[in-house]
Amino acid sequence: MNVLRLYFRLIVTSMKAQMQYPASFLMVSAGQFGATIIEFIGIWALFARFHGLAHWRLGEVALFYGTVNIAFALADAVARGFDVFGAQFVKTGNFDRVLLRPRSAALQIFGFEFRLTRVGRFLQGVIVLGVAAHLLKLNWNLLDFALIVFTITGGIALFTGLVVLQATLSFWTVESLEITNTLTYGGVAAAQYPLEIYASWFRQFFTFVVPLACIAYFPVVGLLHKPDPLGAPDWFLYGSPLAAFLFLGVSFVAWRHGVRHYTSTGT
Repeated sequence: MNVLRLYFRLIVTSMKAQMQYPASFLMVSAGQFGATIIEFIGIWALFARFHGLAHWRLGEVALFYGTVNIAFALADAVARGFDVFGAQFVKTGNFDRVLLRPRSAALQIFGFEFRLTRVGRFLQGVIVLGVAAHLLKLNWNLLDFALIVFTITGGIALFTGLVVLQATLSFWTVESLEITNTLTYGGVAAAQYPLEIYASWFRQFFTFVVPLACIAYFPVVGLLHKPDPLGAPDWFLYGSPLAAFLFLGVSFVAWRHGVRHYTSTGT
């Protein structure tokens, strides 16, 4: 409980600091909302022209889109400290001070900054999810609501795990590698469409290596109450987000290994 109390105090402090400049906060949030809504307009234009993607309709793709963008927005807000870890902590030597404090290093990095401006992307995801529910005329029961919450929390775990791995690499590379963005931002873009349309090797990579399909494609197919065109059993559609929490656990094992091999800059 003391750890949670400290974490929330760090988050509140970060939020207060960001709100010192409310105009900047509003403009950045609006920019996030505008930039991401343009992406969905592009998807709408695609369906307006071709009326479908294989046998998938706009409402179904909107459900993929909204779910994954809500999860990514929340993960991006919570895990900002790991996202800037290389430049802010390793390169400057500030991680030395983190290690000297009598609290978990991971807790301090999580509390470094709560990226409040991600509310723009979050709201856009919520709106698109509402559009999907309207287009599909969904009548969800309690199990369906539990599944979408489970899916979103799994998405938060997966994207957090990816930035934790990115931060871990900084112990050896000093600078964060931009190639990891192909799995974060690129992964978000890929997960906005049904996995069925991709090549076999691509599907296998994002199912068994980086389980992106387990927090987007498979549970959303379960929410649609339709058989999976790829042949996944029903129990897997509902339980697949568990893979994201396993991925997060593996990421923190790698993080602890990186911390043990950290060498200061000497500054």
